[in-house]
Amino acid sequence: MSSRLDFSKLALMDALDVACFIEVDAAQRYEEFAESMGHRRTGDAASVFRSMAENERKHGEDLAKRRHALFGDKPPKVKRDDLFDAEAPDYGAPRWNMSPRAAFEVALAAEQKAHAFYDTALPTIEQPDVRALFKELREEEVEHIRMVEELLAKLPPEASNELSDEDAD
Repeated sequence: MSSRLDFSKLALMDALDVACFIEVDAAQRYEEFAESMGHRRTGDAASVFRSMAENERKHGEDLAKRRHALFGDKPPKVKRDDLFDAEAPDYGAPRWNMSPRAAFEVALAAEQKAHAFYDTALPTIEQPDVRALFKELREEEVEHIRMVEELLAKLPPEASNELSDEDAD
């Protein structure tokens, strides 16, 4: 994760914009993964990525509604380019033959990366309302990590199977 932002200077509106951008970026990356892999069967890796994209999109929409309720249509001061890879899964993660379990492990790593982002930013934040928001978002990431871990634990053994060449047709 890299950032050109000085977190100590963020106002609440800026922090909400950052959080929205993070969710949008993660949703788009999961959608790219799902599309590039193609859907082969229910519960495949592409299905996992589509599900994660939907979760990220919903979280982003909730944050956007909150931002709008507080600040209306004020244009953002921060830009998406000010952040990179705060939660989005790593570009090199998907493989054409990826198992559903491996896809969930990619999702778990992304959620852990988001938690680390908020955790790392918190000590530099001075504004109490921004600090409270980042603490809340960090705790939400803990819940997301727990959710993905629970999904991983429930997967049947065959969810570890990678696709074969025959499955690619």
